[in-house]
Amino acid sequence: MVVGDVTTGTELLVVGGGPGGYVAAIRAAQLGVDTTLVERDAYGGTCLNHGCIPSKALISGADVAHRAGQAEEMGVYADPAVDLAGMVEWKDGVVTRLTRGVESLAKSAGVELIEGEATFTGEHTARIAHGGDGQGSESVEFEHAVVATGSHPIQVPGFEFDAEPILSSKEALALESLPERLLVVGAGYIGMELSTVFQKLGSEVTVVEMLDEALPGFEDDIATLVRERAEEIGVDFYFGEAADSWEQAGEEIVVHTEDEDGDLTRFDAEKALVAVGRQSVTDGLGLDELGIEPDEDGFLATDEQARTDAEHVFAVGDVAGEPMLAHKAMAEGEVAAEVAAGEPAALDHQAVPAAVFTEPEIGTVGMTEAEAADAGFDPVVGQMPMRANGRALTIDEKEGFVRIVADDETGFVLGAQIVGPEASESIAEVGLAIEMGATLEDIAGTIHTHPTLSEAVHEAALAARGEAIHTR
Repeated sequence: MVVGDVTTGTELLVVGGGPGGYVAAIRAAQLGVDTTLVERDAYGGTCLNHGCIPSKALISGADVAHRAGQAEEMGVYADPAVDLAGMVEWKDGVVTRLTRGVESLAKSAGVELIEGEATFTGEHTARIAHGGDGQGSESVEFEHAVVATGSHPIQVPGFEFDAEPILSSKEALALESLPERLLVVGAGYIGMELSTVFQKLGSEVTVVEMLDEALPGFEDDIATLVRERAEEIGVDFYFGEAADSWEQAGEEIVVHTEDEDGDLTRFDAEKALVAVGRQSVTDGLGLDELGIEPDEDGFLATDEQARTDAEHVFAVGDVAGEPMLAHKAMAEGEVAAEVAAGEPAALDHQAVPAAVFTEPEIGTVGMTEAEAADAGFDPVVGQMPMRANGRALTIDEKEGFVRIVADDETGFVLGAQIVGPEASESIAEVGLAIEMGATLEDIAGTIHTHPTLSEAVHEAALAARGEAIHTR
């Protein structure tokens, strides 16, 4: 397309090049749809550039350093030195490789790429403003559109990210020197992942959370286990404390929090990381021109085909609501593209897994026991402790468990909760079981490699059938 005051056309306009957007664009192009993808920042979106990938890279680096220095029980003695700038440079290399890969894949599929910011100006038109002085803008006419604009960190009043010592996860992942003392506001999954990383790397980390426990939304035994492990490595927690204000005090800052009685507590730190959640990006898009608007939670309502209230407009990823997960965005992007191409596609959200890369990791999919009961099932539960799994013991990561939930009458697998090493990988087996309508008998009858962590899934299925071999 030519930059300037011109109008061009496309069958499908995708706004946002994150996981949902770039997958939608590539899939649509594969199906022969003339597709244009607009991205204002960097291909891959928050996930590849400032979220999933860089955070997991730093988590891996921190784990290497921490485990090397804590392996005396294995007969390994080491005192690793961490060069955070070097680690960040390595992390940035991983990010660059993946983002360039996204751009290359899109071009190879035949997607037209435009760098700029899109605003809808009519039901079938959008204006693309190009960055930089004198770059101008252009208009694009489209038949269908996919809104994939993602989300941004929620700001706590008084803790805006324009002040250098106040960090969002984006800035925290780009630090090249360790803060001696770091205060983390929020004990959700982002706060828990990053507080563990910085504690392992050598910072003194304190977490304040306005709720009564870490990881809201997860079952109590899961949240407790992960929080206690974080405490073991040195993270301090203060619950029932909401961030109130902060002030500069020499080279450090003082953060004041308030409890439910109105009492203030003072925390001294070098920097504060605010991680209280994310909010969808819809402002300035001109959605009213499309005849759609966000709901009270800031999301665009969609049906099982990812369509919004405007039949020719789709919404995928964070902007389409919870769960805000990259793989959920990708699945929605594929469906939106296929529907736009005239294919009979639809979403099935019953088997969307989730993972938290804490220590130990968390992996969940489907229903909990309580959710299954509320849905009218008679749930049966099987659980396998990691301390009884041979592979977990040989890698010295014995905390956690695998729990499988199934329907007692039919044996159909309804969900699972895994806490332990590589839980993010192990959960995929149960996700597949739910997706294909498998039963406990199917998992129990599948031979699992020994010794592996996946054997804990097998044993949990046996336990749910009353046939456990390696547990009582």
